[in-house]
Formats: sequence, C-alpha cells, structure tokens
Amino acid sequence: MATKFSYEKTIEEIESIVDDIENNRMDIDQLADAVARVSDLLKKCKQKLADTKAIVDKIDEDK
Repeated sequence: MATKFSYEKTIEEIESIVDDIENNRMDIDQLADAVARVSDLLKKCKQKLADTKAIVDKIDEDK
C-alpha cells in the first residue's frame, strides 16, 4: 500500500538534503542521487500545489 503524500514532510526532506549538501555532509558519490531525489520531490510538491489550486479555483467558480 502506498503511503499518502505529505507536502510538509516532503519539504522537510528537501530541506534536510539541501542542508547536508550545503554543509558538506555528503560525498560526491551521494550527490547525484541526492540531487535526483530533490528534483523528484520538487515535482511532487509542484503537482500538489497545482492540484490544490485547481480545487480552490473550482470552489471559487461555484460561489
């Protein structure tokens, strides 16, 4: 069973990865994987924001 997407937890993970990169707590071998992970997480966050905006816009239209 897939876990439910959590925008807040996803942002926390992104911030943690970025902090590790900025503070040199990641070696070069981990860097490419970390950047790819952040890219994937950002795509999910952007989609969640777009979906939420569509819902809000629909509600606003129905007023």
